[in-house]
Amino acid sequence: MIQAASDGGADHGGPFPVIAQFRAWLGEELGLAFTDYEAMHRWSVANQDAFWGALWRFEGIVTPTPFSAVLSDARMPGATWFAGAQLNYARHVFSHVEPADAAGQPAIIAEDERGEVIETDWPTLRRRTASLALALRARGVGRGDRVAAYLPNRTEAVIAFLACASIGAIWSVCAPDMGARAVLARFQQIEPCVLIACEATYYTGRLVDRRALIEELLQQLPSVKTCIVVGSGEMPATEPNRGHVSFAELASRDDADTRVFQPDWVRFDQPLWIVYSSGTTGKPKALVHSHGGVLLGALATRLHMDLQPSYVPAALGERFHWYSSTGWIMWNSQVAGLLSGTTICLFDGSAAGTKEQPDWSRLWRFAARHRITFFGAGAAYYTQCVKMRVDVAAVGDLGRLRALGSTGSPLPAEVQQHLSRALVGSGYADPWWLNISGGTDICGAFCTGNRELPATPGKLQCRQLGAAVEAWDANGRPLVGEIGELVCVKPLPSMPLFLWGDDNGERYRETYFGVYDGVWRHGDWLLIDERGTCEIFGRSDATINRGGHRLGTSEIYDVVESHPGVLDSMMIDVRIESGRSALLLFLVTSDPLSQTVVNEVNQAIRTELSPRFVPDDIIAATGIPRTLSMKKQEIPVKKIFEGSEPSSELDPATMYNPELIQEFADLRQMYLMRMGRA
Repeated sequence: MIQAASDGGADHGGPFPVIAQFRAWLGEELGLAFTDYEAMHRWSVANQDAFWGALWRFEGIVTPTPFSAVLSDARMPGATWFAGAQLNYARHVFSHVEPADAAGQPAIIAEDERGEVIETDWPTLRRRTASLALALRARGVGRGDRVAAYLPNRTEAVIAFLACASIGAIWSVCAPDMGARAVLARFQQIEPCVLIACEATYYTGRLVDRRALIEELLQQLPSVKTCIVVGSGEMPATEPNRGHVSFAELASRDDADTRVFQPDWVRFDQPLWIVYSSGTTGKPKALVHSHGGVLLGALATRLHMDLQPSYVPAALGERFHWYSSTGWIMWNSQVAGLLSGTTICLFDGSAAGTKEQPDWSRLWRFAARHRITFFGAGAAYYTQCVKMRVDVAAVGDLGRLRALGSTGSPLPAEVQQHLSRALVGSGYADPWWLNISGGTDICGAFCTGNRELPATPGKLQCRQLGAAVEAWDANGRPLVGEIGELVCVKPLPSMPLFLWGDDNGERYRETYFGVYDGVWRHGDWLLIDERGTCEIFGRSDATINRGGHRLGTSEIYDVVESHPGVLDSMMIDVRIESGRSALLLFLVTSDPLSQTVVNEVNQAIRTELSPRFVPDDIIAATGIPRTLSMKKQEIPVKKIFEGSEPSSELDPATMYNPELIQEFADLRQMYLMRMGRA
């Protein structure tokens, strides 16, 4: 149920919060009342049937067949949700076509780093999706078949995904900044019958020809029967004898068949997509999520993101952007804005300009141009904006901006506060910050925000409704006010159905349920205080342990990176012989690393944290290895300094800055020589 919002109730500008609308609906329909948000959260996890059933009704999800129960089997893994129900992710998206078009609101606004803007209205999105879906069906693609895509963050990727969803095919995408080895490590597992690929991309000011890579993929993917090519308009035409077909042609039909096309009804647990999460060993995990699970998970996230339909009067012109490549789960989250009837704004390109001409204000100008109301990015992006002194007063009119989202790593409180002060000082409203933590594994969030709650800079305001998240000690006891393992003690609809190729489920169970039987362990350190506010302290497998005293790396980075001369940092605890270890701190500094900076950083750690965590060695670096989603690669670097070959731990195709592989190989060699271990 999409409600027109009433005035008032918003602390940071914008329409009446969606979560308040839902709470009011629960009162009207179910007679429920809550003293505060924590009471509402407790109800949602203690009464899973009632909560998820209520969300289904509130959001107006339609099924032509009744479901026998909301949750008929609550095992983890293996929970059974909405048995008997039928739906389709794409059907829910297209339920917004008429009201959004009547209000003159576009579905997608897409821009690349050259400034080319393409706006797609809702009827056109539906028609082009129908055209491509019919073309796939005509080529024998059906329910359960895998369609692999090698596409950038462009409108074509959204259309291709919705077309696959419409006919029950399973979507899987890799970003075109990934190399052939990384792509094949993913796509060879799932044996796609169709490959949709771009012939070129434009990134950091350069046109990159991908045609040879497409041919390499096709040679190594014998299951592919059809290759659909998204043209760039700048490459010579693909030779017709190659058997490729044009995406533009397949998505251009406008006839009676496309006008009457409707996405297929599929069962709740019909696989929707396969996404990938890399472990420390073995092939990337191929995680399979369902239509129903992703849909419900996204709508639960909507309550907390406060995404409004762009066509209701109180939120007219709502525009949602989350900077991402197609290789990060936040691309999926951005596309899910369409489920809310919200205009999504895509940016294809580098957020930082080029290496020759860095430009960290590019995305802020994009937000101003398109009057974006919700702007999201990785925490590392905001940190760099502060370090690079981005002037938000000089990027254009940000007057429509009401919310900022952050994820990927903990956002330092001082970064959040600095940007809020900068926006207010430039004459804009104080933005609401949505800091979230979840992941690819669940296609959503465990810990999140709520526009009605007090601001908590650097922290997460609350746990998500329906998510039975706790912090546990080693003995499985819940903790309050202390750091513990982030666990989820009850199932979520958006948890994976299974891992592709994991026929007996052993890898799935070992990955998520191997520590606490029947309880999801996520691998993050979490603190939940008495108010329900959450704080993430980094990966539990990257914890620094000194004499039994443990500290999450995020706490160390908060201290180290507050130094004005430090741009970035990474700390690892390297095992040496006889059970000893050495604490290494890598620093990226604005000027050549000096002894003064070394002394000041050591003193800051000693006084603000503990003398136990003063590093044994500080090493200068030109950058910190990061994944495409900007996560610091602590575990691979730790393994390299413990003796592993860099090529076995760092895959250039999955890195934001692959040029650092050789640098860290050299740093390791110099370190080992200094230690007499080379």
